[in-house]
Amino acid sequence: MKLILYFYIFFLFLLLGPAVSAQENNEPVETRVGKLLAQMTLEEKIGQMTQIDFSVISVENGQDADDPVDQAKLDDALFNYHIGSILNAPTTPNNKAQPIEKWRNLTQVIRDTTFRTRLQIPVIYGIDAIHGANYTRNAVLFPQAINMAATFEPELSFQEGKFTAKAVKASGLDWNFAPVMDIGRQPLWPRLWETYGEDVHLVGAMGEAFIKGHQADDFSAADKAPACLKHFVGYSFPINGKDRTPAWIGERMLREYFLPGFEAGVKAGAATIMVNSAEVDGIPGHANYKYLTGILREEMGFTGFTVSDWEDIIRLYSRDKLAASPSEAVKIAVMAGVDMSMAPFNYSFYDLLLQLVKDGEVPLSRIDEAVSRILRVKFQSGLFDRQQPALAAADNFASREAVELNRRAARESIVLAKNDGQLLPLPRQAKVLVTGPTANSLSVMNGGWTITWQGNKDELYPQDKPSLYRALLEKAGDRVSFVGGKRFEDEINIEQAVSEARNNDYIILALGEKPYTETLGNIETLDLPPPQLQLARALQATGKPIILVTFGGRPRIITEIANNAAAVVLGFLPGMEGGIAMADILYGDVNPSGKLPITYPRDTNGITPYDYKPSEEFESNRYWPLYSFGHGLSYTRFETSNLQLDKTSIANGEDINVSVKVRNTGNLTGKEVVMVYLHDVAASVTRPNRQLKAFRKVELKAGEERTLLFTLTWRDMSFIGVDMRRIVEPGEFRVMVGNETATFSVVKN
Repeated sequence: MKLILYFYIFFLFLLLGPAVSAQENNEPVETRVGKLLAQMTLEEKIGQMTQIDFSVISVENGQDADDPVDQAKLDDALFNYHIGSILNAPTTPNNKAQPIEKWRNLTQVIRDTTFRTRLQIPVIYGIDAIHGANYTRNAVLFPQAINMAATFEPELSFQEGKFTAKAVKASGLDWNFAPVMDIGRQPLWPRLWETYGEDVHLVGAMGEAFIKGHQADDFSAADKAPACLKHFVGYSFPINGKDRTPAWIGERMLREYFLPGFEAGVKAGAATIMVNSAEVDGIPGHANYKYLTGILREEMGFTGFTVSDWEDIIRLYSRDKLAASPSEAVKIAVMAGVDMSMAPFNYSFYDLLLQLVKDGEVPLSRIDEAVSRILRVKFQSGLFDRQQPALAAADNFASREAVELNRRAARESIVLAKNDGQLLPLPRQAKVLVTGPTANSLSVMNGGWTITWQGNKDELYPQDKPSLYRALLEKAGDRVSFVGGKRFEDEINIEQAVSEARNNDYIILALGEKPYTETLGNIETLDLPPPQLQLARALQATGKPIILVTFGGRPRIITEIANNAAAVVLGFLPGMEGGIAMADILYGDVNPSGKLPITYPRDTNGITPYDYKPSEEFESNRYWPLYSFGHGLSYTRFETSNLQLDKTSIANGEDINVSVKVRNTGNLTGKEVVMVYLHDVAASVTRPNRQLKAFRKVELKAGEERTLLFTLTWRDMSFIGVDMRRIVEPGEFRVMVGNETATFSVVKN
């Protein structure tokens, strides 16, 4: 009897010991990680490195079931495979947004089950909440990243990060696969709209702000969550523009343009990083030891964990032909520096890695390293210290403050690109025809990762959010008429549109793209589909003034239409409040202030970013976009003047202060973005004609003037030298703001 009692006590100790230690909150995180790691079996460690899709533990048609978790499958995942993470909405590929209570219930089932495991290590549940909690029904869905960049207002990005984290945590979820820190310099790429644009400084500023809002200094707080930088590194620059295809990026370009955004994210404290799905210079992202370990860990000092993208480890074998077997693919990825595998549909990664370690092919030290990183983030996220959803749904989900922020962001993200003769704003009494494939759809203003993966199910969108047409109708009533359909694909009767146009004073022509993301968004040309061009030409022949409005994630070629239009308004993907925001701008209830975060090409092959090199505008070459980076008009006018530097020469390592006056010379209150550009006049590596180094958005009343101060640092003056090191060379520099230029020199120490 005593023997049985002793055995029972020993078993109880094993069962409860980890739970007790997990609550020792006063111990340093590293101590807690070390203690827990020492208790783990090899199988439990490899389980932590495994991430599965929810479909693996789902009942059939889990997206429609009230209780989508198959408990037997979940028990198998946690007790037999010890998995460390789950992702996605029920059930891939038909996943769609779920009610918040369903999310809270299903994640609670997972949480409760982990507390029955031997070590009670919590699962970290990841989701793509890239513009709000887009897989939770009725969430506030913000403008996509390209639009947030167009606001040139990091505070808006900070607030978006804050409200998104709240919505994620209120949904019972733990981890957000955002933001994208890839730089958007390939306009064909179908994920361009997920980036903060083409400029290094802008990408860093907007991404850093989002991370700080989402995580703050302590992401164990109930209303904070770990962010995930995507996709390290070079993913956004495929040479053919197709998703998940090769990029060719020299090391200097990598360090000048593609790494700084991720570096800013790491410095902001991002807890996790997702790996590039494609390849750079012949090395797939998941096999790139130099990038994942040499640069990310040793140079940048990243201490969080890396997670693969969708099925990308096995693709080293099945797609890339880099590995001779699935087992070798796992070995290559893990040894390169991938800590967690988004498997996602089976346990093959677990089985293969377990055997690799037993065979001595992967050292236990590498497993311990990866698992320590994962456990560290879980402790830092507070997952060990709670048994219920971290945040109540009430007052934290779809709050009035979040809705107001969303509308403000949408308004400030829309770019007025052309306004001949101050045609806009429209007079209230005018009769207006609204037509075009993007005029009466919510999905075209939101894009992918909205309610569903592709974002293309208009029938699932909230009915209380108006399309552009419905927003205009609410504003101007029967003075607005419409010709078109409800969906992007609905064919528009051109003869009917032309006939109706003759009865109106103005035509609002809404063109653009249907929703998409990833490989399903691949295209062969930036040209608009022919039916849109045919509609535009027919309407232009009526002689009525045309206001061209565009929605979509890429700069589709609109040159012919824009040249003949009286006004052009670029909407991109302004989110759920986009219809209201666009109507407000068209009727003058809001003064537009958005600026282009990308160069808008004139022709399909005119893909030259604003920070072009001297040879790109020499002899027969010409930089001639339709609209340049930073372009954006207002209903008032602004002037900058009195550009001043506090020094004419500095020693290497010193900063220089810049001051400039900005004045609203028009008759309306408005917001202006003052941008400070820098040019290194002569250097050992050719320098761009100009690079954005600082910006500030200010609101000024009519006639109001303000002096703005900026500081240019050593980092701002630096570049990647011949030896691939960041340097500042002595010589002349030009500072440019508006039409003014000031110069200073860096002298030898």
